[in-house]
Amino acid sequence: MTVKRLDDRFAKLRSEGRPALVVYLTVGDPSVDDSYECGLSALRAGADVLELGVPFSDPTADGPVIAAASYRAIHRGGSLKAALGVAERLRRESDAPLVLMGYVNTFFAMGEREAPAAAARAGVDGLLLVDLPPEEGAELRAAAQEHEIAMIPLVAPTTGRARQALLVEKARGFVYYVSVTGVTGSREAPLEEAAREAAAIRSRTSLPVVVGFGIRTPEQAVRVAGAGVDGIVVGTEVVRTIAEAPTREDRVAGVGALVGRLRAALDAKP
Repeated sequence: MTVKRLDDRFAKLRSEGRPALVVYLTVGDPSVDDSYECGLSALRAGADVLELGVPFSDPTADGPVIAAASYRAIHRGGSLKAALGVAERLRRESDAPLVLMGYVNTFFAMGEREAPAAAARAGVDGLLLVDLPPEEGAELRAAAQEHEIAMIPLVAPTTGRARQALLVEKARGFVYYVSVTGVTGSREAPLEEAAREAAAIRSRTSLPVVVGFGIRTPEQAVRVAGAGVDGIVVGTEVVRTIAEAPTREDRVAGVGALVGRLRAALDAKP
């Protein structure tokens, strides 16, 4: 089904008047098996879309929590192939949309045509490549289109209107609006302003728009979702929960509890 899973999930949520909860984790921190178990826990607790973070040695868009997780993951088996393996295992258990989020060199190393093909075989529905500008990656984009894999763009507060249009024109699945001109996990993210900007983009495209970077609590999630966007992304708080838990059992339970609180708050919003 690939990109159709994303389209169907957002359409269903919109018909129900519910915002999407997108959850991120770093594959391989603290182990690949833990990532599978925590991902499954997030989906069972109410995550609508799961982003599987592919660890990279120079994660320029990530703050200290996810950057540290990426470093640990690389030393514990995390990789693009590992993320594909986790996706394949999760697909056997869930029909929820799965997205690979990472940096383009990792995908280029596998091959611009092979990476989307491998993603499709694993049951992945979209690619979110942080550092791939819309003018680049023609072969990778063509392969993604061939395999019905969504190419999901990041739009930042500094992205001008003309460039926004270019990014959205090449997009499928959804648009990811970054709340800050900085890295993930910012405690000073201007979330209300970001939500307004994202809602404005939403008025100019048929694609869903979600907001990420800096959303940690159910209260923040509700404030952003209430501004007229299609969903919110929580990553750093999930990664932190995983990193601070002493055992796998605690990690799985912690992720499930966090996602459950976020889901309940979003569903209860007026």
